[in-house]
Amino acid sequence: MKKITTYLLIGLTSVATLVSCGGSSEQKSSNNGETLSGELSLSGAFALYPLAVEWANSFQELYPDVKVDVSAGGAGKGMTDALAGVVDFGMVSREVYPQEIEKGAVGFAVAKDAVVPTVNANNPLIKEILAHGLSQETAIKIWITGEAKTWGDILGTDDKTPLHVYTRSDACGAAETWAKWLGKKQEDLGGTAVFGDPGVAAAVQKDIYGIGLNNIGYAYDNDSHKPNAGILVLPIDSNNDGQISADENFYDLKDQLTKAIAEGKYPSPPARDLYLVTKGNPENPVVKAFLKYVLTEGQKKNEPTGYIAIPQEKIEKSLSILK
Repeated sequence: MKKITTYLLIGLTSVATLVSCGGSSEQKSSNNGETLSGELSLSGAFALYPLAVEWANSFQELYPDVKVDVSAGGAGKGMTDALAGVVDFGMVSREVYPQEIEKGAVGFAVAKDAVVPTVNANNPLIKEILAHGLSQETAIKIWITGEAKTWGDILGTDDKTPLHVYTRSDACGAAETWAKWLGKKQEDLGGTAVFGDPGVAAAVQKDIYGIGLNNIGYAYDNDSHKPNAGILVLPIDSNNDGQISADENFYDLKDQLTKAIAEGKYPSPPARDLYLVTKGNPENPVVKAFLKYVLTEGQKKNEPTGYIAIPQEKIEKSLSILK
């Protein structure tokens, strides 16, 4: 099997995008239309990157003469690349803005996940922190107003353990979605700005006083489905009563969280749809074939990879555009 070409630099460095033939997606087919050859390119949201890799590998098993390049660099880059025609698909982890639609952006909802608050597992107050949870009101004090300076401010105590806040430096759907939950925009978020999902996760892993925000794909290990080493997901206190009740406690495993998201138990935002974005309605046969695969057989990859499948009515709406 021809392997997908992927580029993801972990840490505080940038993520490189490799695009073959400028995303031109040259296509050749046999007379009966059963074979495809050419190239596809995707760039953008870290949130969608792991699932896009799974889709691309499977698609290449079906069509060995198609080469697929996938790179992560944030939702903003994905949208910019798609509108510029640099890639065939921009991976976008937020809603498509009206001004982007005016420029030709067409968004196809392909999966659902969520942004979660992450904390260092070795925080000296970790038991109290997990039992107390994070309310929307407190999150505003952490990321928007900056009123929360210590973990005591979060717990409602006099504890002076310092609080170190992390956010994203790159234009991304995770930060935009988190800010939307708080009634703001990404540029309103405070804290130390770090590039990329892997960068924020690494920063919190290294800082026992740290709190950050991550897509669930970077908060949990994809094999064990447990939180990644050194970090834990901080439960959301949805009813703002200062404690995490049994029906709010579904964060030990990724599977529990995705089930809660699907059932609407986790607030939306920060739960959100993930999109593949094209410039204009797709016409290239290779592009259309890949998108049709993602919206049909590819949806079977969502749950095993830690995502939620898109409702059938949204899928039908997208497929109607491709006819």
